[in-house]
Amino acid sequence: MEVFSNKFMAGHSHWAGIKHKKGRQDKQRANLFAKLSREISVAAKLGSSDPSSNHRLRAAIQLAKSSNMPKDNIQRAIKRSESGNYENFENLRYEAFGPFGAAFIIETLTNNKNRTASNLRTIFSKKNGRLGENGSTSHLFHNCGVFIVKKDNEIENLINLVADMGGEDIKDTNKKYEIITKKEDFQKFKSIFEEKKIKLEHGEIEWKAKNIIKTDSNSREILYNLVEQLEENDDIQKVFFNFEI
Repeated sequence: MEVFSNKFMAGHSHWAGIKHKKGRQDKQRANLFAKLSREISVAAKLGSSDPSSNHRLRAAIQLAKSSNMPKDNIQRAIKRSESGNYENFENLRYEAFGPFGAAFIIETLTNNKNRTASNLRTIFSKKNGRLGENGSTSHLFHNCGVFIVKKDNEIENLINLVADMGGEDIKDTNKKYEIITKKEDFQKFKSIFEEKKIKLEHGEIEWKAKNIIKTDSNSREILYNLVEQLEENDDIQKVFFNFEI
């Protein structure tokens, strides 16, 4: 395990982008909450409405809480699963190329894959990009578990715990620690963190870019606008990319 390394650079995700970019206002917050609500409703519909016995629902609720989604919104989303037509939704992953050598992995939750694919093709073609085949960009990313831990946890004990459990990396990011695990070890780490009452701000399986493309002011603005358009699409749940904006 590498401690405080830069082994895997931080490709962004949809959730992180929505939550942290400057200038995000009510429209973006409503967009995020709508996507979180859909995930909660689908998870409850496909499994149980009890998060203690439904891993997907529990993860969706935890993500909603970490995004400051009101408790009432979460409960309404669970309730909607009882009457809404959510069993026809499916999770699909798309890989794409943007301008300036940018690579994307896009995770969707859709009830119409033809609509989703068509919308994605339109968005990318307008920015001189294109959809790729499966595997065309995924080799540029590391599919792994990502946990964000508050620094009020004892770091020495945390490092030892992560090392003993076979963690891949732990990095110091200002007021937090980022822990990287193998994808197949994600649930094991999550259970241990919960058992030991380690305070988590975030815990998800993500696609982390192995290398980050440098951008100038012109390319940064174009890529930023592309990411915004993707984030605004109702079917898109998460967007991962290999550049800083």
